[in-house]
Amino acid sequence: MKYMITWNERPQGSPIEYENAQRRILDVFQRWEQPDTFKIEMFVIRVGDWGGYMLVDGADPLDMHKLATMLPAFSFEVRLVVPIEDAVRSELEMMDWRDKLKFD
Repeated sequence: MKYMITWNERPQGSPIEYENAQRRILDVFQRWEQPDTFKIEMFVIRVGDWGGYMLVDGADPLDMHKLATMLPAFSFEVRLVVPIEDAVRSELEMMDWRDKLKFD
């Protein structure tokens, strides 16, 4: 299964609290080891922002939950996604089935 993870910085407080949060985030993240149970396919940061996107291929949604729990200074959104070609194929199959229905 593929998951698109988006994160945004939570409001902190004073400028020094933001600086301390950034240090803590980077310290924790540098120590993190990617689980063997998922593969990061894309990992990008929004330019000029404290947030980004990660496309992950993995079977266990708890791995995604653990990742989101690791950095509480961010709010995370995790969405199950499918490749566009698979989505279009399944939509066309369903549309074909629906078009064959007979109504009285």
